[in-house]
Amino acid sequence: MGLSVEGVSVVYPAADRRPPVEALSNINLQIENDDFVVALGASGCGKSTLLNLIAGFLAPTSGSLELDGNTVSGPGSDRAVVFQKHALLPWLNVLDNVAFGLEIQGISKEKRYEIANKFIGLLGLDGFQDSPVYKLSGGMQQRVGIARALTCDPKLLLMDEPLGALDALTREKAQELILNIWNTTHKSVFFITHSVEEALFMGTKLIVMSPRPGRITNSFDLPFSRQFLAGTPARQVKASTEFIKLREDVLKIIFADEEAAA
Repeated sequence: MGLSVEGVSVVYPAADRRPPVEALSNINLQIENDDFVVALGASGCGKSTLLNLIAGFLAPTSGSLELDGNTVSGPGSDRAVVFQKHALLPWLNVLDNVAFGLEIQGISKEKRYEIANKFIGLLGLDGFQDSPVYKLSGGMQQRVGIARALTCDPKLLLMDEPLGALDALTREKAQELILNIWNTTHKSVFFITHSVEEALFMGTKLIVMSPRPGRITNSFDLPFSRQFLAGTPARQVKASTEFIKLREDVLKIIFADEEAAA
């Protein structure tokens, strides 16, 4: 059934003599099982607000959200979030960071380590189980964060600009890694980015959001991640005529939305 967002709006109340702020307006979105949906738009368009709604960190002012027919009314183990800043626990090693969510759920040490080691291997972190996370590179720390999110077996993985802090080369490798993990685990993903190229390459579906109040102005079904997973090299996918044309079309939409809101 997946995630259904229907008629959702968010208005932040007045504070410090400032008027109310309408962050989102009439958002309608469907994320099916095995979808990789990417949200793109200028800063302030409400991408993170939408992610926080789906995560259950925030309640809508109006409208509804349901995951597999159940109302989203707060955080739950059926959703996991990977943040731009990985939010790891620096006093724990890699293994215990990855297993942390399972420990909170009361899973036995033997079982949670078994599950954690599965995803440590999937993320290419074998051999680093005992390493303090503060000694890892930024890219490896982000992989630990993704592994931790996957250990709880969520139905929906929420990723809030998880690659934004990485250098260009590491970021491209991480894009490929995440796509391979998604293809292996068949999780549904909602992914936020500011990079048009990243959005087009990674998503099966792209939504473009307007400046405040955030609205979905355009939606595209995308073939490029499937092309990569079928064996076409990533740089060849990104250099294709189809990819470049759509990249320029999406940029025009974003610039036009910004001008209309100015």
